[in-house]
Amino acid sequence: MTAIAITDDLFFNQAGLDRDQTEALVTGALKGADDGELFLEYCQSESLSWDDGRLKSAGFDTLQGFGLRAIAGEATGFAHATELSAAAIRRAAQTVRAVHAGHGGTFAEPPVGTNQRLYSDANPLASLAFADKVRLLQEIDAYARAKDTRVSQVSASLAGEWQAVRIVRGDGRHVADIRPLVRLNVSVVCSQDDKMESGSYGYGGRQDFAAFVAPDRWHFAVEEALRQALIKLEAIAAPAGEMPVVLGNGWPGILLHEAVGHGLEGDFNRKKTSAFAGLMGRQVASKGVTVIDNGTMPDRRGSLTVDDEGTPTESTTLIEDGVLVGLMQDRQNARLMGMRPTGNGRRQSYAHHPMPRMTNTYMTAGDIAPEEMIASVDRGLYAVNFGGGQVDITNGKFVFSASEAYMIENGRLGAPVKGATLIGNGPDALTKVTMVGNDMGLDPGIGTCGKDGQGVPVGVGQPHLRIDGLTVGGTAT
Repeated sequence: MTAIAITDDLFFNQAGLDRDQTEALVTGALKGADDGELFLEYCQSESLSWDDGRLKSAGFDTLQGFGLRAIAGEATGFAHATELSAAAIRRAAQTVRAVHAGHGGTFAEPPVGTNQRLYSDANPLASLAFADKVRLLQEIDAYARAKDTRVSQVSASLAGEWQAVRIVRGDGRHVADIRPLVRLNVSVVCSQDDKMESGSYGYGGRQDFAAFVAPDRWHFAVEEALRQALIKLEAIAAPAGEMPVVLGNGWPGILLHEAVGHGLEGDFNRKKTSAFAGLMGRQVASKGVTVIDNGTMPDRRGSLTVDDEGTPTESTTLIEDGVLVGLMQDRQNARLMGMRPTGNGRRQSYAHHPMPRMTNTYMTAGDIAPEEMIASVDRGLYAVNFGGGQVDITNGKFVFSASEAYMIENGRLGAPVKGATLIGNGPDALTKVTMVGNDMGLDPGIGTCGKDGQGVPVGVGQPHLRIDGLTVGGTAT
């Protein structure tokens, strides 16, 4: 079935909405507005959590509702409800009309159409029986404990959702999308003498569970989580000071996402609150640095066939050879800035309004081998994985904790260290990239991005990078 056919059944057959009446209500609500839409959503989600040798929790939820938005200039009127009925939409229309009363705008052109399908429309929740999901978590627990006697605790979780959306515009155009999403996570705690350390690994994407529960995949997840925990047991305190830092490929792209990516979203630049505001066409990074946001990668966690305004996603070059050449845009900010939307209008659910958000954001590969990069450092830090971090969008200042890191001494990897934090400024750090690796990798499908209280799934990535002059915070005395 097509996404249109599936959502026809969900919203106009099962929920009982009348298509013609719904279109008329939306048209009336948005008459005189610059833009807007009715966003219909139906979502099934399931999660299972295993901890301390038993099934700790299991949940299943069904969410449905609508959000109606009207835009007039910089102003937005928005109303939402869980009730899918003509009466509820009519009440919402009365609310949002207030934002464009007397405005007299010309309704914006609709998004271009697309025939692309980046993922299956099958419901992943039905692809594996509940008993098999529980058995999988039990097997993960047993496998981890059998790998090493120092394993003292194992946690594992499995989550999936099936989201169906229908976007109805004021000109009667309809856009639909069916979005599967699954994720598996493993965490291992190891104890030795009087020390305890943990490691974790997860993976996911827009596929069904069957594609993610093959033994070789979850075996690797367990072994990677165990490896991290055992390395931390041997780690020494990280030193502090300014030094060259080599970043690993893949998930360390979260630093790029947070410290640079948010600053390249359209709303921050339109309001001139981004550290990159007004720098279009100027050199903002070292030569060789190219950054792309690409929502069109099949089956990736951050990908979307269309965004939450109905615009097809695309591959948007943000920085090319160090020069700022593009921004990520939703429809409202693109119009106000005289630019075009790039398919980056995203929302957490029907109860949230869309805004410019990243999809899969990564730095492209260079031509330096990672081994050559490490060999070039006399004394520095090799940061392989990151935990949490914070960034100030207005000035780009960031603080990130390294969950796995090693000292580099005389061009060789030294002891693992713990307690290392990277402190710097995103725009400034881009100008200090001196080597770009030839091994661009993407994260395994675990990213969730927060902005203005909304969380959406994203992807990150990068090759190995050498950045000179970063400040490393540590605890060594």
